[in-house]
Amino acid sequence: MMLSLSVSKLLTLTRYAFSLSSIPNFLPISSSNTFLLSFSSHSRFNSNHINNVDDAVSSFHRMLSMNPTPSIVQFTKILGSLVKMNHYPTAISLSHQLEFNGIKPNIVTFNILINCYCHLGQMNFSFSILGKILKMGFQEDTITLNTLMKGLCLNNKVREALHIHDHVVAKGFQLDQVSYGILINGLCKMGETRSALQLLRRIDGKLANADVVMYNIIIDSFCKDKSINDAYELYSEMIAKRISPSVITFSNLIYGFCFVSQLKEAFGLFHEMVLKNINPDVCTFTILVDSLCKEGKVKEAMNVLAMMMKKGVKPSVVTYSSLIDGYCLVNQVNKAIKIFNTMVHKGVVPDVQCYNIIINGLCKNKMVEEAMNLFKEMHNKMIVPNVVTYTTLIDGLCKLGKISYAWELVDEMHLIGLQVDVITYNCLLHALCKKNHLDQAIALVKKMKDQDIQPNMFTYNILIDGLCKGGRLKNAK
Repeated sequence: MMLSLSVSKLLTLTRYAFSLSSIPNFLPISSSNTFLLSFSSHSRFNSNHINNVDDAVSSFHRMLSMNPTPSIVQFTKILGSLVKMNHYPTAISLSHQLEFNGIKPNIVTFNILINCYCHLGQMNFSFSILGKILKMGFQEDTITLNTLMKGLCLNNKVREALHIHDHVVAKGFQLDQVSYGILINGLCKMGETRSALQLLRRIDGKLANADVVMYNIIIDSFCKDKSINDAYELYSEMIAKRISPSVITFSNLIYGFCFVSQLKEAFGLFHEMVLKNINPDVCTFTILVDSLCKEGKVKEAMNVLAMMMKKGVKPSVVTYSSLIDGYCLVNQVNKAIKIFNTMVHKGVVPDVQCYNIIINGLCKNKMVEEAMNLFKEMHNKMIVPNVVTYTTLIDGLCKLGKISYAWELVDEMHLIGLQVDVITYNCLLHALCKKNHLDQAIALVKKMKDQDIQPNMFTYNILIDGLCKGGRLKNAK
C-alpha cells in the first residue's frame, strides 16, 4: 500500500507508531552509543574484511549455515557494510532471509532497514518498519527518528519531517543536535534558508544547543543565495557565542565572497583562518584558485597553488581543472596543456569534466586534431565522454568546415545512447548555413522537431541569418 504522507495520514501513522495513550519510554541516547553497544560483543565476523558486495553476501550465507547460528549482531554488521557500499536492495533482501530463518532482528537492524528504504525513496516501507519496532516491543531511539526525518528530507518531504519533530517533542522526547542538523539542512536544500534560521533561533538553548554544523549549513545556504552579509553576520554570531568555526565555515564564507566577486574579502578571511590555526584544506584552496582563474588572474592562481603545495595540501583534479580552464580563458592553451600533463605526471587522474575543459580550449584555438587525440585517449583510459564532450568536438569540427566528421560523431552519440540536444544541433545548423546548404539546414530543424527536440531562440536566429544571407527572405520571414 502506497503512503502519500499527507499531513493527516502522517499524523495518523505517527499516532499509531508512538501510541498516544501510552508513549513508551524513549531512550534519548546518541547515535554513536547505540551502534557501539550493539557492535561491542566479541565476534567471529570482522566487517573490515568485507571489500565488496560479493564478500558480504557470501559471508552472510556462510554464517547462516553455521550451527549454532551467530547472533543478530554479526548479521547486522554485514547489513551495515552493505549500506556503506550503497547496496540498499541487497541489504533488504538479506534481512528477509533472516526473518525467514527465524532470526529475530534488533533495533540496529531495524534502523538499518529504515535507512535503506529511505534511500530508495520508499517511505511507506520505512514507516511500516517503525510500526514493526513497536509491535515487537523494542524502544525506538534517536537514530530511528533521525533516520526517518532524514529520509523524508531526502525525498523532498521536509514539512512532514517537521511534523514528526513537533509531535515527538510535544510528547516529551528530546531530540539531539543531529536531529536539528537534519531539519535545518532539509529546509536549506529546499531554498527555505530563512525558515532554517528561524528553527535555529527556536531551538538554541531550549531544545538543543546550536553547534558549528548547524551554523555551517545555514551559512553555506546564504552564500549560495548570494546573501553574503547574512552569512557573515551568522559567522560573527558564532564567534560571539564562542562556537569555534571550522575549515568548512571558512570555506563556505570564502566561496560566498568569491561568488559575489569580492576576492579581497575572501582572501581576508583566508588569512584570518590561518591566524586562528585552522588549516585550509584542498577545498579552500581550490575555491580561491577557481575564482582567480575566472577573473583571468592565472598568475595569482598559480601562486595559491604554490602556497597550497608548500603547506602539504595535494591539489585535486578540480584544482587542476580550474587552472586549465583559467589558461584557456586567457588563450594560453599551451600552458593549459602543460598543467594537464603535470597533473597526469603527479598521478592525479583527469575526469570527464577535466577532459571537456582542455578539449574545449583546444577547439576554440582551432587545435581540433589535438582535441580528437585527447578524445581517443579518453576511450583508451575507459573515461566515458558525455554530451558536452561530443558537442564541443562537433562544434570544433563544424567551425573548420569538417561537417562530415561532425556527423560521424553525431552517429556515434546515437550508437552509445547519448541524447543529442539542441546545442549540438545548433552547431551543425550554423555550419550548414555558413556553407549555404540552406535546404539541409531547414531539413535539420524539421528533424529536430521530429525527435521532440524543441528549437530555441539561437536555432531560429542561426536559420534566419543564414536564409537572409542566402537571399531567401521569404523563408526567413
